[in-house]
Amino acid sequence: MNEVAIRVSELLLCKGANLATAESCTGGGIASALTALSGASEWYLGGWVTYSNRMKMQQLGVPEKMVEEYGAVSAQVAKAMCIGARKQSGASVSVSTTGIAGPSGGTDEKPVGTVFIGCSTEDKTDVRRFVFSGSRAQIQTQTVETALQLLLENIS
Repeated sequence: MNEVAIRVSELLLCKGANLATAESCTGGGIASALTALSGASEWYLGGWVTYSNRMKMQQLGVPEKMVEEYGAVSAQVAKAMCIGARKQSGASVSVSTTGIAGPSGGTDEKPVGTVFIGCSTEDKTDVRRFVFSGSRAQIQTQTVETALQLLLENIS
C-alpha cells in the first residue's frame, strides 16, 4: 500500500475535497495508486490518460499553439493539463504529468527522464520540473511517487 497515497486520501477526506488526474507519461499510474485504496470513490472522481497531443487538446483544453510553441513536455502544458482536468471534472484538486519516460525521445534540452508535474487547486497552480533516471518503469514510478508528494504539499 502506498503510504503517500494514503495520506493524500486522508487529507482529501478531512477537507471534504476531491481529486481528478491528467496523466501522460505515467499512463494511469497515479490513478492506479489511488484506486488501490478502499473507499477511493469518496474523493477520487477519475481522470484522463492523454498520451497524444490531440487528446490533451480535445479532452483537457490544452491550446494547440501552446503544444507547438513549448512542446507537450513543458511546464506550460503540465499547467494547462491540470487546470483543464480540474475544470472539466469539477474537482477541487487535480494533478498532471507529462514527460519523457524513455528509453527514446530525449533531446539535449529535454533528456530522457524530464518530467513536469502540475497540481491545481482553487487557489493556485504549482508546476515543477524534474529529471529522473533509470529504466522507463523506474522513471514512471518515480513520477507517480513525486506527483503524490506534490499533491500532499498542495493540499496540506
